[in-house]
Amino acid sequence: MTLEEKLAQIVGFWEKSEGEAVAPLQGEFTHDHGLVEATRHGLGHLTRVYGTRPVDPVERARRLWEQQRSLVRDTRLGIPALVHEECLTGLTAWQAATFPTPLAWGATFDPDLVAEMGAVIGGSMRTLGVHQGLAPVLDVVRDPRWGRVDECISEDPYVVGTIGTSYVRGLQSTGVHATLKHFVGYSGSQSGRNFAPVHAGPREVEDVLLVPFEMALLDGGARSVMSSYNEIDGVPVAADPAMLTGVLRERWGFDGTVVADYFGVAFLHLLHDVAADLGEAAGLALAAGVDIELPTGDAYLAPLAQAVRAGRVDEALVDRAVLRALAQKEELGLLDATFDDEPPTEVDLDSPEHRRLAARLAEESVVLLSNDGTLPLSRPARLAVLGPNADRVQALFGCYSFLNHVLAHHPEVELGIEIPTVIEALTAELPGTLITSARGCAVDDDDRSGFAAAVEVARDADVAVVVVGDHAGLFGRGTVGEGCDRDDLELPGVQRELVETLLATGTPVVLVLLTGRPYAVDWALERCAAVVQAFFPGEEGATAVAGVLTGRVNPSGRLPVSIPRSAGAQPYSYLHPSLGGDGDVTNLRSTPALPFGHGLSYTTFAHTDLTVDAHVATEGRIEARVRVANTGRWPGDDVVQLYARDVVGSVTRPVAQLVGYQRVHLGPGESVDVTFSVPTTRLAFTDRARERVVEPGDVELWVGPSCAQRETEARTTLTGPVHRVDSRSDRWTTTSVV
Repeated sequence: MTLEEKLAQIVGFWEKSEGEAVAPLQGEFTHDHGLVEATRHGLGHLTRVYGTRPVDPVERARRLWEQQRSLVRDTRLGIPALVHEECLTGLTAWQAATFPTPLAWGATFDPDLVAEMGAVIGGSMRTLGVHQGLAPVLDVVRDPRWGRVDECISEDPYVVGTIGTSYVRGLQSTGVHATLKHFVGYSGSQSGRNFAPVHAGPREVEDVLLVPFEMALLDGGARSVMSSYNEIDGVPVAADPAMLTGVLRERWGFDGTVVADYFGVAFLHLLHDVAADLGEAAGLALAAGVDIELPTGDAYLAPLAQAVRAGRVDEALVDRAVLRALAQKEELGLLDATFDDEPPTEVDLDSPEHRRLAARLAEESVVLLSNDGTLPLSRPARLAVLGPNADRVQALFGCYSFLNHVLAHHPEVELGIEIPTVIEALTAELPGTLITSARGCAVDDDDRSGFAAAVEVARDADVAVVVVGDHAGLFGRGTVGEGCDRDDLELPGVQRELVETLLATGTPVVLVLLTGRPYAVDWALERCAAVVQAFFPGEEGATAVAGVLTGRVNPSGRLPVSIPRSAGAQPYSYLHPSLGGDGDVTNLRSTPALPFGHGLSYTTFAHTDLTVDAHVATEGRIEARVRVANTGRWPGDDVVQLYARDVVGSVTRPVAQLVGYQRVHLGPGESVDVTFSVPTTRLAFTDRARERVVEPGDVELWVGPSCAQRETEARTTLTGPVHRVDSRSDRWTTTSVV
């Protein structure tokens, strides 16, 4: 291979279109030359062929097959391109199903269901000739002010790891490669600002931020990893061989490809100032272990070629990356592909199976935060449905949904899939009820001119359902999403003022939050008749919310993140040591308004008789058994949560740590025994010598409705020598229900 042919295999090509900014600084980078010029020497990746603009999927598939045939027939090496696409909430393509956002996956506590979703997403991608999906996001939520919280799964690394790994398994079962992102630390940015420096210490990096990636690689077999934009303690990850080679390849044995986050290689020069030019940036990234530059070859083409010929970058680094890129193509069957077959002539990207899974995920993800008995609605004669998100389809989707990511730039194009709003879903759910509505205000401005109409509608109703929350967007065009960070955690705009004005009417207010992050709504928990949280629940989300409000669906979601009390307490995690919570040494509260794991139901559950072995070897497993009973009158799902606390450690340890969970369905009066087999490595941490260990000593365990409540408790003692943990150690808690 010539140098140009090598470099062609480690870059992407992205067709530029004016006014479609779907990546940071996109307009500054994407070249104007066409595909023919860009592929003279071959091509590594075709970037987002379906997810950049609304195109008919069948027509675009036909064109894609033509482009691939041209690469096979008209280039010297005849190697097709690998096609990658976003797939965080479903394949990012026009007319494709859009599932709930990952924060909603976390609220389901249902890894098997997420795996099913991943499989149908992968099936759609495979049909259309897409080989690699840029998901899942395994960033652990550290600060709800950060705009990309809706793309994350949870503040708990074990929940992120189990749910994220399940997504990987589902997607890759179809032959599509998953990409873990953003490796690593991106969510820990200073003050919750996008791209801001990360000041996490090595223990936080090891024990919190790396955990989900280790699980998804070693247990899920993920085939690609995306390097993150951020720096950690002054070193940009995209230029850090300790992370991209030392951790990924030498410690974990990863043999797949590392791709750059979009323009991330160039940012080493333009934003991080650790490289004098793009050629030096390319050399730093290659040496660190970034194999493929996405979305285009801004650094890895001409600048890198010049640096190699000048002797500033060793061509052996190029060879290493090319071999990894070609090995991935061989694994995907691309080295022998001719594309002589015909592209699909009919596709259904939003089939009944897609809709069924979207509905189940949405229903399981809705969290009932508070309820004074007003819910479920007992078929009120007059129902007011108010608020800026009550009749807005965009309110159901996150920033990486096709609707908010791409169609926002094309308002003239129809949605392409059927999406009822909350008002429409409630109208269908309550055919005998008179439903009236008023918007009241927008999501994010200070216009109060609609308050009066909303008050009038509320006064004439038996109950007022007020639907508020976020609008997801990119780079300041939304209240949440990439580049849409917050410096407070109040509801955006004048939405809180609208709710408080409606509360003053005396009509019971049921507050529905359609958001991409948790907001500080302690005031609403105290004053509203009920509060329902739905994290961007997707195309079936409004129907799921309506089902919960009317009682057709018994709510079973649990909080994957704490509900904050204030922005001033951030960053906060329930995984804090003793001095990270409330106490007598400060006048300020840091505890959240509602804890991790909280979620109400229309029935009640009891957890009793937790038993564990009195002594367990430090390299063994803790066998814990608990009785779970439905003590109410409704059938429903409980999420059984097992927590532990290492009582004394050589370094400070969390006051609570989730070590296992299991969703169970129980009829009224029914009970089961749930057994957790917890590897002691779930309690491992990085000691003072920077080694991952399990120490001997006492461990408290409990089961309760959240991390903050101990409904039934037990205690065990880990015995024996300090147990050193490595990548061969078991990481998963197994469960059985009898």
